[in-house]
This record gives sequence, C-alpha cells and structure tokens, in this order.
Amino acid sequence: MKQLIKFGLVILFTAGIVSCSIKKDKNAQIAEKKEALQKKKDEAVKLNDDISKLEKDLALVDSSAVKAEKPKLVAIASVAKENFTHYIDLQGRVDAENISYVTPRGQGGQVRQLYIKKGDTVKKGQLLIKLEDAILRQNLETGKTQIAYAQNIYQRQKNLWDQQIGTEVQLVTAKNNVDQAQRTIATLEEQLKFSNVYAEVSGIADEVNIKVGETFTGAPASGIKIVNTTNLKVVTDIPENYVSKVKKGTPVIITIPDLTTTFKSAISLISQSIGTSSRGFTAECKLPSGTALKPNQIALIKIQDYTVSDALSIPVNTIQTDDKGKFVLVAADENGKLISRKRIIVIGELYGDKIEIKSGLQEGDKLITEGYQGLYEGQLITTATT
Repeated sequence: MKQLIKFGLVILFTAGIVSCSIKKDKNAQIAEKKEALQKKKDEAVKLNDDISKLEKDLALVDSSAVKAEKPKLVAIASVAKENFTHYIDLQGRVDAENISYVTPRGQGGQVRQLYIKKGDTVKKGQLLIKLEDAILRQNLETGKTQIAYAQNIYQRQKNLWDQQIGTEVQLVTAKNNVDQAQRTIATLEEQLKFSNVYAEVSGIADEVNIKVGETFTGAPASGIKIVNTTNLKVVTDIPENYVSKVKKGTPVIITIPDLTTTFKSAISLISQSIGTSSRGFTAECKLPSGTALKPNQIALIKIQDYTVSDALSIPVNTIQTDDKGKFVLVAADENGKLISRKRIIVIGELYGDKIEIKSGLQEGDKLITEGYQGLYEGQLITTATT
C-alpha cells in the first residue's frame, strides 16, 4: 500500500513539472512572436521612409518619374472672430415669491364655517374660516354682566363720596374693579377674534385640505395654501465647484420646456451655505410677471460663467491629437495649389460643439472641416468650389 501511495505522488509531481514546462514554453513562444512582429513593424517603417526619401530624390533629377498625386476632396471654412460664451447647464423649478400657508392666530380649533374652496381668488384680509367660539362668547357675556355690576357699584360709591359719606379707599377700590372688568372684556374680545381666520396675502387658493367639523391648526397637510403668481422665480442647486464662478447678477437664460418659452434674467440671490447632502448651493432668478408659468414647473437654466469677445472658436470635432498634443489641419495656398498643413493649437473652454482656441490659429485661416480624417501634412487637397 505504501508503495502505491509513493508511486501516485511521483506521478502527480511529474505531471506538475510537465504542466509548468508546457506553460513556460507557451509563454516563451508568445514573447518570441511579439518580438518578431515588432521587428517586422520597425523594418516596415524604415522601408517606407527609405521609399519616400528615394521618391523625393528621384523627383529632383527626373520630374517625369513623379506620379501625379490626386488631390483629396475636403470642405473648408474661414476662422473668424466672434463672441464665445460658456454656460453652466442646470435644471431647476419655477417657484412663487408669495406662497402662504394659512394659520390661526391662536391654537386653532374646530371649524364651524368654511368660506373658501379650492381655486377661489383670495384677497388679503378676507375671512376664510370661522372656528368654534361658543365658550368665548359665554365668557364675554359674563364679563359684560360683571362690568355693568362693577360700574353700578362705582357710581353708587361716587355718589356717597360726593356727599362726604364713606372713605376714599372704598371709592378707589370700586374704580379699580371697573378697570379690571374692562381689561377682562378687552381680553375676551381679542380672544374671540382668534376664532376668525383671515388671509394674510392675496392670491389663489391652491389647496384647501380642511372641512367643517375638523380641527384646524394650520398644518400644511390639513390646511389652506394660497399662491400668488405675480412674483415668480426659478430656483436651482449649483454644484459647489462653481462657487467662485457664479455671483449675484450673473446673466442667466431660462427655458421652460413645456411652454417652449425662453427668458433672460440674472442671479438675484445665492445661499450662503453648502448643502451637506447635495454638496451645492441654491440660486434664484426672477421671472417676468404676467406669464402663464406655474410653481414647480421644470426650468432649464443656462448660467453664464465665462465669456470672451472677439475669440476664435472652431467645431470641436475638427481637433485631432498626436504625441505632440492637439492639432487641426488647415488649407494653405502654395504656388497655386491647396496643401494641408498641420497647426498645433492650445484650446480653452468648450461649450456645445464649439471650442475656444487660445493660440495656434489666426483669423482668416482656412480650417478643414470635412475630409480631414486620414489627411496628412503636405497632402494635396481640393474643395467643391475649386
């Protein structure tokens, strides 16, 4: 039995060695083929360079040996100066400056009368709700009886005092009782006003979530919401990395997709803190009055954060990249022929399909806008108009 186990271990060990050897041989073959492929590529590059050099040398001594090059068809456009503007594209919502949730002056109470329904036009100071006031009215009637009694006692005491009967303390006490009763009546009358709920702003009753018999406390979920659309604004959250670029007064273009309407505005308010969850800050822009906008409509906002007058800008798709950096191809008129020339450029801001060019191009350069793919430096080109 021991001999069999030893024999099995020997077989496994031998198989492992063979497997590793096969793997090493395969890796060696791959490396060898890669090396051979790279060598052939290097040889091909050198061969093409030698061919190009010989063709040029031959052209110098024998012009007939040069094969006529067929120009490549391209489209060109003149590079011109224009105002370049970059925007921050965001989404926001329409909001109203005056949105009021109606609240009672006191603790609230049971609704006895409701004088408004959803969609009604409301004026400031209008009575909206009448709350339960039976106990207050009873207390007021009791107070009126007490003040009448106190006034009667005071008048009797005064008559006696005029006849030099009684003491001054009795007269003063009677007068204080009258004053105390009057203050109690004033307090009860003011408390009775708490049972009347008035509108604090004018507008439209957008929500009426209360009914007769229910308890009114002013909570939004079970109350009255009044919206005044006279003064509207757009509210949006801006990422904190733009905090140095957006200021109060920054120009803004606002588009309402549902109405296909566009407005020009400016930042009117910026919050002074960064949201802990959104990592952004809030900005507001005023909207013109008299529009058909409604609160909470979606708004697309373009905040201008960069603008340059007389800038050079080109289509971003014309830019190419090589080991030296970014470049474009232009058409140069050389000896009556159009030749493609490479221009190394330095780019600036990008917005939409246009990108700002800081250097490398000049006004009037003929930029190749179509057919530049596969075009090389010095290649003969032509346009549809030539």
